[in-house]
Formats: sequence, structure tokens, C-alpha cells
Amino acid sequence: MTDLRKVRPREQRSVEVTGSEVPGLTVAYLNALILLQQSESFLVRQLQVRPTGQPPFRLSVRMWGESFDPTRHTQGMEVKAATWHKLRVDLNRRTARVIVDI
Repeated sequence: MTDLRKVRPREQRSVEVTGSEVPGLTVAYLNALILLQQSESFLVRQLQVRPTGQPPFRLSVRMWGESFDPTRHTQGMEVKAATWHKLRVDLNRRTARVIVDI
């Protein structure tokens, strides 16, 4: 994790995730973002999420950010994965509570 105010939206990445239910889709989406950070050192500054299906069975996500630069980005605690433990998603309020493994 780092200070997002120092991340510039210089490059774009895309990811699509699918799930049979909203909680599973939420965990898959967050783990896709974590994998992108771990595999490419890509830090996300902005994102645009497009759900499709009813309830959403697929998320198409466009992200803008840049690669980690140790001269500008502080390196905090590394998030390993999003978990199902006490996961709560409220579509009406557009909120989620997720516990992550560190």
C-alpha cells in the first residue's frame, strides 16, 4: 500500500472478472487488483467499473496508474489477498466491508 496522492494515472490496464454471486464477484475483483500489483508492480490511481448482468455476473474494469517507483512511492504493508471472512456487500448503499490477508 502507498500514498495514492503520489500515484499518477499514466498507464491503463484492464481486467474482467466473473462470479455467480455478488460476494464472489467482489472477492474476485479485489484479488485481480492485488495480483496486478504483485505481478506488475502496478499501482492503481483511478478506476472505472462496468457491471453487466443482473445481478452483476461480470465486472469490466479499466484502471489508470503507474508502476511502483521507490523514489516517489512509499512502501507500506503488502496485501496478500481479499478474503471471504465477514465479507459484507450492500449494493443499495454501494459499500463493501472486506477483510484482507496481509
